[in-house]
Amino acid sequence: MFEAIAERLSQTFRSLAGRARLTEANIADAVKEVRRALLEADVNYKIVKDFTEKVKEKALGQEVIKSVTPTQLFVKILYDELVQLLGQQQEGLKWAPVPPTIYMVVGLNGAGKTTFCAKLAAYLKKQGRAPFLVAADIYRPAAMEQLAVLAEKIEVPFYREEGATDAVALVQRGLATAKNQAREVILIDTAGRQTPDTELMEELKKMEAAIRPTEVLLVLDAMTGQDAVTTAQAFCEAVSVSGFILSKMDGDARGGAALSLRASTGLPIKFIGTGEKPEDLDPFYPDRIASRILGMGDIVSFVERAQAQFDAEKAQKLQEKLRKNKFDLEDMLDQLRTLRKMGNIKDLLAMIPGFAQMKDVDIDERSFKRIEAIILSMTPEERRNPLIINGSRRRRIAAGSGTTVQEVNQLLREFEQMRKLMKSMGKLQNQGRDPRQAHPLFRRK
Repeated sequence: MFEAIAERLSQTFRSLAGRARLTEANIADAVKEVRRALLEADVNYKIVKDFTEKVKEKALGQEVIKSVTPTQLFVKILYDELVQLLGQQQEGLKWAPVPPTIYMVVGLNGAGKTTFCAKLAAYLKKQGRAPFLVAADIYRPAAMEQLAVLAEKIEVPFYREEGATDAVALVQRGLATAKNQAREVILIDTAGRQTPDTELMEELKKMEAAIRPTEVLLVLDAMTGQDAVTTAQAFCEAVSVSGFILSKMDGDARGGAALSLRASTGLPIKFIGTGEKPEDLDPFYPDRIASRILGMGDIVSFVERAQAQFDAEKAQKLQEKLRKNKFDLEDMLDQLRTLRKMGNIKDLLAMIPGFAQMKDVDIDERSFKRIEAIILSMTPEERRNPLIINGSRRRRIAAGSGTTVQEVNQLLREFEQMRKLMKSMGKLQNQGRDPRQAHPLFRRK
């Protein structure tokens, strides 16, 4: 997410690093690079022009104080303007004063409407709400089946009608069913088209007039760049769109859609989809996205994901094991599983300040499955005491996990390194010092 634009901007910041002060000349050069970075990210030209003019105006009017470098000042100006461009603050969902709250989800075919409906239902269920799904795409039979499968997976009730010919009447019957079951939130998965044609828009207008939804949420494919803005404007002319969802932000999205939508429509981005799993949905925070675009990471979101998987009892036991230097392969497996639950590994690392600029970091998601297979092929005694794993045991473990002896050896070496690191962190923490100092990355000057 935003890797290309972040790298381009980091080059701009490096060009300012050796300057003693900001001048009209080096500001002009830096702004030119920012303009190029935004255009390459497929941001609308007019938006880029307005944005860079504001940045240049603010940079020229700033005095560099002794405690702040020209680079730091320029980054701060860029950050403030990016937050402004993205919408200043996170805007959550609206709620009906009297239940049920109805969210009508619209968008083109392939944008990810059905997947988003399931993700939002799972998100709301986790918050203690009672969601209900209505499959209203009567033109694509696979859409109803897809929603049914997802609904069963997240254990949320749903409504569908095989062979229905009137989407508006279907939705009205679905709403009646949801109300009879006292469901608090109703999510309607509407039909899409390849383009926002007249027939689609007329059906959506009739549906909106009939059910009067609390919000109309438009799902847009983040990889379509400026085309997402064109699509958004077409839907906004037909129905009362109140916010956007950007799907496929974990793909090759360059960032143009995210950076253009608010300025083009005045409406907020409410959520971003970061994967295919039901839990891969994040609220859109302009300040956090701005930080990631500038290569500053997003440690707040990282901590929030970690807290969602936090188990106090397990953490206490791990702390005790670290103190006694008894960290074993079962603990390693448990930590890896917790990390995988937090989401896409590369996406997680991008949230950590500094990792975006590290070119030699290559994380293969499949390696986590391989590690899990190797550890699970060991006996409980071997997992607790890896020192007993001799040559014959290594051959047995490799055969049982479908790997090679070399891969088993590599895992055992990596475990030993991890165990030493955990031991050092435990010692530092007991001494009241920052445990990150145990890792060479955080000792760099």
